[in-house]
Amino acid sequence: MYLLGYDIGSSSVKACLAEVESGRIVASDFYPKVEMQIIAKKPGWAEQHPEIWWENLKLAHASVMQKSNVTADEIKAIGISWQMHGLVCIDKDKKVLRPAIIWCDSRAVPYGEKAFKAIGEEKCLSHLLNSPGNFTAAKLAWVKENEPNIHAKIDKIMLPGDYIAMKLSGDVSVTIEGLSEGIFWDFKTKSLSMDVLDYFGISKDIIPEITPIFGIQSRVSASTAAELGLKEGTVIAYRAGDQPNNALSLNVFNPGEIASTAGTSGVVYGVLDKPDYDQKSRVNTFAHVNYTQNLERLGVLLCINGTGILNSWLKRNLALEGLSYSDMNELASQAPIGAEGISIVPFGNGAERVLENREAGCSVHGVNFNTHDKRHLLRAAQEGIVFSFQYGMEIMKLMGMNIHLIRAGYANMFLSSVFTQTLANVSGAMIELLNTDGAAGAAKAAGIGAGYYKSNDEAFATLTKQKVVEPELSCNAQTEEAYLRWKSLI
Repeated sequence: MYLLGYDIGSSSVKACLAEVESGRIVASDFYPKVEMQIIAKKPGWAEQHPEIWWENLKLAHASVMQKSNVTADEIKAIGISWQMHGLVCIDKDKKVLRPAIIWCDSRAVPYGEKAFKAIGEEKCLSHLLNSPGNFTAAKLAWVKENEPNIHAKIDKIMLPGDYIAMKLSGDVSVTIEGLSEGIFWDFKTKSLSMDVLDYFGISKDIIPEITPIFGIQSRVSASTAAELGLKEGTVIAYRAGDQPNNALSLNVFNPGEIASTAGTSGVVYGVLDKPDYDQKSRVNTFAHVNYTQNLERLGVLLCINGTGILNSWLKRNLALEGLSYSDMNELASQAPIGAEGISIVPFGNGAERVLENREAGCSVHGVNFNTHDKRHLLRAAQEGIVFSFQYGMEIMKLMGMNIHLIRAGYANMFLSSVFTQTLANVSGAMIELLNTDGAAGAAKAAGIGAGYYKSNDEAFATLTKQKVVEPELSCNAQTEEAYLRWKSLI
């Protein structure tokens, strides 16, 4: 028996097949092989066509089926992970009305700020655990005001993973986790937030039926079964946003446990057992994957938009043709801690929540034309990303979060020894790098939802540590000096 996981990112769509009994990943692949296009018609905008996600899912799915030689009858459940906070609008015929407004689009910031003040800051933070900010509800408010003809045709709104579930099954639904990341969920009343809906003038009829995060959500339709080569009726048994799902993939379910990612954006994510929030809403609190109306499990999320995208920008624009990311990591390691005085502020991918939704931009400081070269720039970029993590983690610590162990998948920027060691040194935390990713996590979570695993510990028993990175005490002073120099720039 096998489990199928899909991870709908903004860079690519990944598919993964896991064997139930052994937990072994038998095949995985992603498409496209270059980063998916993000449409930016104006500064601060970011959109993608949901149909492109589906087309790349089909390619990734076909590849894993071919590689594995697994038959449709052997696949017992499907799990879905997705890029958080996106807005997909469909009409009564389930047709997409406009490109999805994705997570890094900042056009809705003013709408969220006005709602924060109008509803009341204390009420928003105590009920929503966040400011309405630049999340899905505020993005819908932008559509309502700026594209009234499109808004009038909307039958339902969805998060990106809900769209994929609809394409698989024909059914339209959302989860509490998805509603919370869109800032539609009231954690005090444990229901839809009428404060948010009423303020923005949004009918609750636009919100789909709520389905459990784990459980039999829907089943693959006959038409999709024929299109993908799946068995009609295969259950969709789990779905969640990418950061709660990443924590799940690392078996982070309980209070005090910490997960991190560093792809296009970067995240530190910790679990709490009671509602809490940052007074300035610089980090966010959402429902974790095991949140229910009877169990408080909340994820505190620090997100840095300008993470791997800075590294990829440098690769495209720093005359590094022919070099891989591994080659870039090696070049970065040749420069000393602190990059001999260069500091890079990495906030060039839209408004940053940790900076109270300011668009600070990316900036480079301290370059000396006679002593510095690309090695120093590459190291300063990685250090700047790490320092943005530390800046946010200091806020999380003020909320009572104890950060002494960070788990991450051995992928993306965590493949860089400069990145991981700098993070360990500046945070004082040990870092465990594990053999997993979002698609693998979604596949195993589907096994929990469908009842093939009795618990998360059973589902993730086969996780193994690829690498452990501990703080280098001898480098503390140099790293702290570089961090304080960076911090003075923001």
